[in-house]
Amino acid sequence: MTSAPRPVPAAGPPGGGPAWASLGRPTEKPTRFWPAARRLLQCLRPQRLRLICAVALSASSVALSVLGPMLIGHATDIIFSGAIGEHLVPGTTQQQAVASARAAGHIHIAEMFARMHLVPGRGIDFGELEITLLKVIAVYLTSAAFLWAQGYLLNDVVQSVVFGLRSDVEEKIHRLPLSYFDGRPRGELLSRVTNDIGNISMSLQQSLSQILTALLTLLGVVSMMFVISPLLALIALITIPLALLLTRVVSKRSQRHFIAQWTRTGELNAQIEEAFTGHELVKVFGRQSETAQRFDAKNGQLYDAGFAAQFLSGLIMPAVMFIGSLNYVLIAIIGGLSVATGGMTLGAVQAFIQYSRQFNRPLTQVASLAGTIQSGVASSERIFAVLDEGELRSEPAVPARPAELQGRVEFQRVSFRYQPQTPLIEDLSLTAEPGHTIAIVGPTGAGKTTLVNLIMRFYELGSGRITLDGIDITAMRRSDLRSRIGMVLQDAWLFHGTIRDNIRYGRPDATDEEVLEAARAAFVDRFVRGLPEGYDTVIDEESGNVSAGQKQLITIARAFLIRPALLILDEATSAVDTRTEVLVQHAMAKLRRNRTSFVIAHRLSTIRDADLILVMRDGRIVEQGTHEMLLSRGRIYHALYNAQFGGEEAEEERRVANDTRPRSSAAGA
Repeated sequence: MTSAPRPVPAAGPPGGGPAWASLGRPTEKPTRFWPAARRLLQCLRPQRLRLICAVALSASSVALSVLGPMLIGHATDIIFSGAIGEHLVPGTTQQQAVASARAAGHIHIAEMFARMHLVPGRGIDFGELEITLLKVIAVYLTSAAFLWAQGYLLNDVVQSVVFGLRSDVEEKIHRLPLSYFDGRPRGELLSRVTNDIGNISMSLQQSLSQILTALLTLLGVVSMMFVISPLLALIALITIPLALLLTRVVSKRSQRHFIAQWTRTGELNAQIEEAFTGHELVKVFGRQSETAQRFDAKNGQLYDAGFAAQFLSGLIMPAVMFIGSLNYVLIAIIGGLSVATGGMTLGAVQAFIQYSRQFNRPLTQVASLAGTIQSGVASSERIFAVLDEGELRSEPAVPARPAELQGRVEFQRVSFRYQPQTPLIEDLSLTAEPGHTIAIVGPTGAGKTTLVNLIMRFYELGSGRITLDGIDITAMRRSDLRSRIGMVLQDAWLFHGTIRDNIRYGRPDATDEEVLEAARAAFVDRFVRGLPEGYDTVIDEESGNVSAGQKQLITIARAFLIRPALLILDEATSAVDTRTEVLVQHAMAKLRRNRTSFVIAHRLSTIRDADLILVMRDGRIVEQGTHEMLLSRGRIYHALYNAQFGGEEAEEERRVANDTRPRSSAAGA
């Protein structure tokens, strides 16, 4: 049983505390959009060479696509000029046709004839029309090829960035202290690593290519519009500030809802993970209805946040399209009047109208991507929050690495607190001699498991020091320290894989014979021989094909295999039957031989042969000695022993309950 309660941070990232703790909690305030967006864009810097190539391909594609309407406009002029020219008097010149129309009082028609390339008496020049249309086809095909190549490059860039983010988060998780995970549901953290990074990938995939193409298209189209008609181009540009203003107003309101959406997603995942992991307990205690209600509450919060985010961001695109449509109508009217008055040719107006459509398309694309971009930035904020968390204390530049450990462990006035305001271990001193077995007993919350966690450097000390063979453990690399320590926990953990692979987890280079030897020593071989696949039996995710006791035996065999210099057993036989426990005790006695061992035990019968028994209460050692010595004193250990094996007097129980202070120092009680 875990001896010390895990802290729940008073403040922290979303998801802190149990899964149900945030019901009704206000939506966290989002950070500013642009800093997060800039930081996300900085992740693209290592891919800048490929980005430059993608920009060049996109610019080439846009340049060709922008040239298309000009060619189509020229084709229109060929058709229109031919249709007009075949009705004019053959043999006359264009200047004569213009003069004739002006003399007849048709001033506008004369101006229109003047701007056209007319050959009176000749119809449509199909040869020139064919060449022009072939040019159009070639231009659009080449543009499409460049665009495909750009999409291929950007896809590679995005996947490389996402690959790097996943790697960074994975490496970061291994550098985070255990205190980071103590008060956070696993489902919420998993949601960040999976859902949020996946959302960033989708957002970059959809937006990067389209935004790049949209900006270059906008630049090219505006340039061509000014070439054709500066007046109409200025009218078209009115759309840009209106669209930007609208996007800014709506985005500012919807960004906090996207933050809330992904926060609620993480909380819902934590709720689901908790319910699925403990589904047996949910059914045993009949809490299905309450669990379903909590799920509905979380699901409802996610629905509200998602609906608000998508609805608000969805307002941008139709509004921008409406502005663009009004602009299109205005251009069509003014352009038609210009053709009628001879200010522009029909082909030029047609080309300009096409450009106006192309001009509105990038604005519409960016508007339609506003929700996707905001969602991706919201997810990136959650990922960056993980990456910005405080890490483990840095390793020493010149680490101490003893060639061979003897196993002498000494606590020198050690103090530790999970939370600054809650004392746990205060001014504790003890010494474990090489080869000795140190048993630790005491009530739940006394600090037993915390004590061994400090040896493993799972947490950093508040004050004092712990030495191993005279070397401060903070002067050693954590990997060097832990590689010499074998640990068997009360909660047996097995991963998805074969029994052989689970035993070999601590020593991947171990031979099959060494694995078999460890399995025999831990009495794993007895039940594995009865399985159809033997040591190749695959342990499923819930370890449902082996019992709890068999799981614990496998973890003990894992500790046998690594041959540690220091052994930590945290209630390692709690899940095995009495007969197997006796056999395992003999095996662990052999394993502990010539090794310093710390044994956390609630079954006091398993530690009778310990060299030293420490009785802890409220983070302090209140008694220590051998089994016989502690029983003869008739104090706390004696009461604990009698509570398990009978004979406890009511008067003695009352006296022990009132004995809240140790009668001697923690170092030599």
